[in-house]
Formats: sequence, C-alpha cells, structure tokens
Amino acid sequence: AKRMRSTSNARRPVTSLKTTTTPSISDAPVKLGGRLTRPPAAWRGLIEGQLIAAAALNRRVTALGQAISAHYRGERVTVVALLDGTIVFLADLIRAIDHPLQLDLVKVSSYGSGTVSGDLTVSRAPSTDLKDRHVLIVDDILDTGRTLQAVQALVLQSRPRSLRTCVLLDKPARRTVKIKPDHVGFVIPDAFVVGYGMDYAGHFRQLPFIGIPKMVNGKPIEP
Repeated sequence: AKRMRSTSNARRPVTSLKTTTTPSISDAPVKLGGRLTRPPAAWRGLIEGQLIAAAALNRRVTALGQAISAHYRGERVTVVALLDGTIVFLADLIRAIDHPLQLDLVKVSSYGSGTVSGDLTVSRAPSTDLKDRHVLIVDDILDTGRTLQAVQALVLQSRPRSLRTCVLLDKPARRTVKIKPDHVGFVIPDAFVVGYGMDYAGHFRQLPFIGIPKMVNGKPIEP
C-alpha cells in the first residue's frame, strides 16, 4: 500500500457565520487513514491510488440517504447543492432519499484551474423561495469550512424553518472556522482528491472512485 501525498482542496469565504447546525446522531462517518489501494489499470499512469473504492462509496451514500430520510420523515426538504463537485454524489444521494424533495443549486467558484483556492465568488444563488422550508445544504468537501459557512449565511437570509448540512468528505485537519456538518460520508486526511465528481482543471470527474492523483512539480498530471 502507498502513502498519499498532501496538498489542498481549500476554499475561501465570502463572509463568516457561526454555525447553526447540530451534529447528527443517526449516522457516523467512516474515518480513513493514509492507505491507498491500487487503481484500475486504465488510470495507473495518472492516479497514485484509490482512497475510496466505488463499492465503499455506494454503501456509504446509501447509508447517508437513509439517515437523511429518517431525520426528515414526514417533512418536505429542499436540497441546496453546490456545483460542480457534488454532481455525482448529489445524483446518488437524492435517489437514496425515499421521500419527496425539492432541488436547487448554488454555483460557487474558488479554484480556477489549480489546487490552491482563489477568491470565492457566488455566480448562482438559490432560485427557490426557502422561507419556512427545511433546507439541506449538500457539498462534496468540507475543509477550511469557510465556503460552507458562506453558503449557510446566504441561505439563512431567506429565513428557512431549519438548516442542516451534508458533505461527502470532511478534512478536519484544514478547519479554520468552527463548523460541524450534520451528515458526513468519510473523514479523510489532508490530501488533494479527485473522482466521483471532483476534478482537477476539469479532469477526473468521471472516475467511479475517489483517488489521489500523481503529482509533477506539485501539480496533478493532466490526461
């Protein structure tokens, strides 16, 4: 097994906000160490190793959907998802939630074409009236916490009835603000990851697993 190399999927804030969420007790995140498994043959020239295999992703996302369904039982929820990294996770997650929901999208940009965050901008705000709605924010990675905190602030301007958060990956080593998501898929070490919707310069989103890209001069090798 290989040890993964560390860099950043960090994001910067638009604003700051004290979190209003509370931890979920209905599900527990899977905590991962630094061990990687061999990637599929087609990707061995570009991917150092798999951090989370496709089967593990499927099991965990299904469990998240069940936990979310249990929490909102009898209540309609509006899911507000951050583009673009959530696209695959979001599609699987909402199909694992077994009661009606409404979906809205937020577009937040901070990466450009690199691995280090730039200035964060919100280019698409929610189009749904969120007043008195139960709202669940869905994101791919929680690292510094500043992006999720900024989106919380944006949603709270609409005065929802409740506000909770769900992230696929949590990197607590990078946290710079006090925030704790309600639902977490996996807790991972500090490393730059791609696959399952997450990219580098538009590449790797289609990978069915989450992996660590091979690096040259501190940057992932592009296909």
